[in-house]
Amino acid sequence: MTTIRETDLPDLLYRGKVRDTYDIGNGRLLMVATDRISAFDVVLPTGIPEKGAVLCQISAFWFDKTSDIVPNHLVSLATEQDGLSREIARRAMVVRKADRIDVECVVRGYITGSAWAEYRREGTVSGQPMPAGLREGDRFPEPLFTPTTKAEVGHDEALTIAQMEEMVGSGLTAELAQTSIRVYNFAHDLAMRKGIIIADTKMEFGMIDGGLTLIDELLTPDSSRFWDADGYAPGKSQPNYDKQFVRDWLDAQGWDHEPPAPELSAEVVQKTHDRYLEAYRKLTGENLS
Repeated sequence: MTTIRETDLPDLLYRGKVRDTYDIGNGRLLMVATDRISAFDVVLPTGIPEKGAVLCQISAFWFDKTSDIVPNHLVSLATEQDGLSREIARRAMVVRKADRIDVECVVRGYITGSAWAEYRREGTVSGQPMPAGLREGDRFPEPLFTPTTKAEVGHDEALTIAQMEEMVGSGLTAELAQTSIRVYNFAHDLAMRKGIIIADTKMEFGMIDGGLTLIDELLTPDSSRFWDADGYAPGKSQPNYDKQFVRDWLDAQGWDHEPPAPELSAEVVQKTHDRYLEAYRKLTGENLS
């Protein structure tokens, strides 16, 4: 593996909402999950301690578990033997370069969030008609594939299947939908046995050597809604292990979801930190290293 020296890192290749990516040569990237947190597609001014390590290590957990469904870009977790400090190493992974497909592959197993808001207004989810009488948090008979754009700045926008086919072709659209739903169904069943309901999630894919490949993060509390299975009851907001607590607090402040976002309170930071660590422990059966 390419040796990584913290003092010799190249210039930042890409800064996402949460991750910083460096090109370390030989077709490899160093992807560092920071403690930044975003809500409503806006990066907040306050970080969540340990969040980057949770995202990195939960992603690695899921990449391993789903590798027989679809290949992924993970080469290895970074280590201090690579010349990185412990704090960088525990939140960094070495990955293969991919040609990113600029679509967010969203899979919804339960009606919540923006899907619930649309249903109350229109009776639809991502433009698809839904049965009358659904309650917030109800499970769909089958998971829904509801793709969005991948916005560099600002908000992602919903895509119809026809629009996605125009962007990437009908064959690739079908492959992405089928693969995303397979990964979601596998993860949902595994997480349920650990006491967590994965209500929805978003995935990113790219092409490596002509093959479809999972990239970025996978099934984390940032990219998914994690609910406490023991407290699940449709008809209300569910107890969760994700950043819904942050979203709810921001809405209570009257924020309009446009930059700049308000600073998070110390209580919100601590409770969010605790939820992320508990999600990691419940899923992996281990404490965060």
